Amino acid sequence: MARGYSKLNRRSDQRKAMLRDLVTQLIIHERIETTETKAKEIRRIVEKMITLGKKGTLSARRQAAQTVRFLDANEDQNALQKLFEDLAPRFKERNGGYTRIYKMGPRRGDATEMALIEFVE
Repeated sequence: MARGYSKLNRRSDQRKAMLRDLVTQLIIHERIETTETKAKEIRRIVEKMITLGKKGTLSARRQAAQTVRFLDANEDQNALQKLFEDLAPRFKERNGGYTRIYKMGPRRGDATEMALIEFVE
């Protein structure tokens, strides 16, 4: 029975908070290292955020603000501004496939498969 998403051994409120944090960190740093299953879940959300960023409307900005946290990306912009002003225009000509996942091998402590997720280009 397919659910469409991975529960990641967390309650729904914990899972949503963790995924929001990871998506925001990916937008700020443009590459993060995490577990392979988390990277696959992040990819789904980030692709939607980039698509909203490409629309550029006020409605799209409000929808993205429900997921992306207001953390400072650099001195003069937060993560949401970076999404709409830097990342979305970069993928203007691209129809999906904005991220890439590299498998890094097992983590030393518990042998969990690790992955590096980053934006293409």
